[in-house]
Amino acid sequence: MKRTIVHIDEEKCNGCGLCVKACHEGAIQLIGGKARLVSESYCDGLGACLPECPMGAITLVEREAAPFDEQAVAAAHAARTAPPPSPTPTPESKSPLPCGCPGTMAQMLIRTAPAQPAPEPHSDASSELRQWPVQIQLVPARAPWFDGARLLIAADCTAYAYARMHDRFMRGRITLIGCPKLDDADYAEKLTAIFSDNNIQNVLVLRMEVPCCGGLVHAVQRALAASGKTIPWRTVIVTRDGALLEE
Repeated sequence: MKRTIVHIDEEKCNGCGLCVKACHEGAIQLIGGKARLVSESYCDGLGACLPECPMGAITLVEREAAPFDEQAVAAAHAARTAPPPSPTPTPESKSPLPCGCPGTMAQMLIRTAPAQPAPEPHSDASSELRQWPVQIQLVPARAPWFDGARLLIAADCTAYAYARMHDRFMRGRITLIGCPKLDDADYAEKLTAIFSDNNIQNVLVLRMEVPCCGGLVHAVQRALAASGKTIPWRTVIVTRDGALLEE
């Protein structure tokens, strides 16, 4: 049948993943660092994902496509949101805190095997931190180490959740950290000054999977727009148990 459906221009897509979160039907997924329509029957054609795309890579088109299948969407959503079985369930393994925020839900992380290879005995990895300070609010807007920098803007929890933070993400980069939930500040203002006043090569945003961490991505988007510069950037998400969701 011919109907309205989304079209994604992969050349424009920067892999930020905002459209994936906006698509409640699960029709869009990140594959190979690009957003792709994975199921025509999951797309309702209403375009909730369009305003979330900062690159204008998503449009609505009229073409032959499978009909929207609401029952299949509901079944897929139920499968995605079903809680995983715990190998050793305990009453305290998961309990929502009084504030009700999903990002503060108490959870025991049960590991059946090391998430990363164990280090050699008596070996100390070298720090890849290249400057000080690192907190977004404390770092100066202009500094010699910003000239030609590859910038890492990381949520502070990522360093504890991901074991190879230094060699995988910090190496060769200037590191800035922050927490959009706890810091009483608008990061976009400081980041705009950094982007505007320095020659930044590219930006990597490293955030946790919890919803409040999306504020870090939005701050970077706003700062890039306000700076008037076109700086390549991408986002990597770290799960609470130390895996990488997308890259």
